[in-house]
Amino acid sequence: MSTTTTVPIRTATPTPPKREVASTREDFPILKRMIHGSPLVYLDSAATTQKPEAVINVLVDYYHQTNANVHRGLYALAAQATDKYEGARAKVAKFIGAGETEEIVFTRNTTESINLVAQSWGTKNLKSGDEILVSEMEHHSNLVPWFMLAKRTGAVVRHIPILDDGTLDLSKWNERFTNRTRLVALTHVSNVLGTINPVPEIAEMVHKHGALLLVDGAQGVPHMPVSVATLGADFVAFSAHKMLGPTGVGVLWGRRELLEAMDPFLGGGDMIRTVSMTAATWNDLPWKFEAGTPNIADVIGFGAAIDYLESIGMTEVRRHEIELTEYALEKMHSVDELEIHGPADPQLRAGVISFNHSDIHPHDLSTYLDRKGVAIRAGHHCAQPLMERLGQTATARASFYVYNNREDIDTLIDALQSAGRFFGRR
Repeated sequence: MSTTTTVPIRTATPTPPKREVASTREDFPILKRMIHGSPLVYLDSAATTQKPEAVINVLVDYYHQTNANVHRGLYALAAQATDKYEGARAKVAKFIGAGETEEIVFTRNTTESINLVAQSWGTKNLKSGDEILVSEMEHHSNLVPWFMLAKRTGAVVRHIPILDDGTLDLSKWNERFTNRTRLVALTHVSNVLGTINPVPEIAEMVHKHGALLLVDGAQGVPHMPVSVATLGADFVAFSAHKMLGPTGVGVLWGRRELLEAMDPFLGGGDMIRTVSMTAATWNDLPWKFEAGTPNIADVIGFGAAIDYLESIGMTEVRRHEIELTEYALEKMHSVDELEIHGPADPQLRAGVISFNHSDIHPHDLSTYLDRKGVAIRAGHHCAQPLMERLGQTATARASFYVYNNREDIDTLIDALQSAGRFFGRR
């Protein structure tokens, strides 16, 4: 039985009134916490963002009022849950400028979205000797699935290097892009360097050669206005939890004709149209890729996160981030012991700053800053090839979002200077 026509999809809730970025901090209850006796300064949004009260309330309300499985139920609760769930899909489509709601596939995260393409498109379309082109700045989630695919199919993974300033080296594009290149898999924004890659220009070059472009949008979609039409990509993957939404929800957007031609990623309930003892047929898009009971509550919560971001405006989100990044770079350059990685121009990077202290290992630095209430990331950030390129085993990383302000940066700088004195005495 098809699952595509249970209830009509309506707009779930009105968009909240316009918010000023400066006032958003009050909407995030976790920011009122004290950590080791100091107010929390959360600077790890590239890993996951905090959630506003509006998102938390939608999750609680769903379980209080609407909890039921979606699509197949004919009773009121099931219809209401389906309405909210599919309403969130429509919000995602509008948010990224997708031409059709059916092009939005829900997954668990960006990683699963990329794996879906590797399995469902790659296995069917690649053969021995075909080439996949990635970059030196990719997250492991946009490397490992292609290594696995290459092992299965005999395809070859090649890479675009980066320049010393943290940008892609596109000077020898035609040498790296051959007549065997079938797919380019590229991050929109580096989760280490903050580099914003020129995706539209790259998409034009990719399509000129008859290949496809997959964009890892995990660090791009949450931080700036993104239209899939403007990007020019064929697939875009991103996650709810990096844009104020709950964990456990990812999105794959793909051009309809590509998704239609791809086989399902997983088999089971909801992705079928018919099943006999010898065969099965598949449901329509996007449900043929969504086997089993989905993450209903968190998808609905994601819809609330999109409402929240739209109440600020993604242009304003980006403006705020540029301003914060510029301020942070200026302040961090005043700390002599820091080596900062990535583009110097805040216009060319997102709100992600990775750095190394000449005298303190990133893990020790992160631990010390935590004692001051400052939460930063330390490690290889799931980008070990990039660490090798930078000549580091790990970096410290501060990353910003709508709830951060200049006072957070000042606290970070004070904590870094304190760390230098503390480890210097030892």
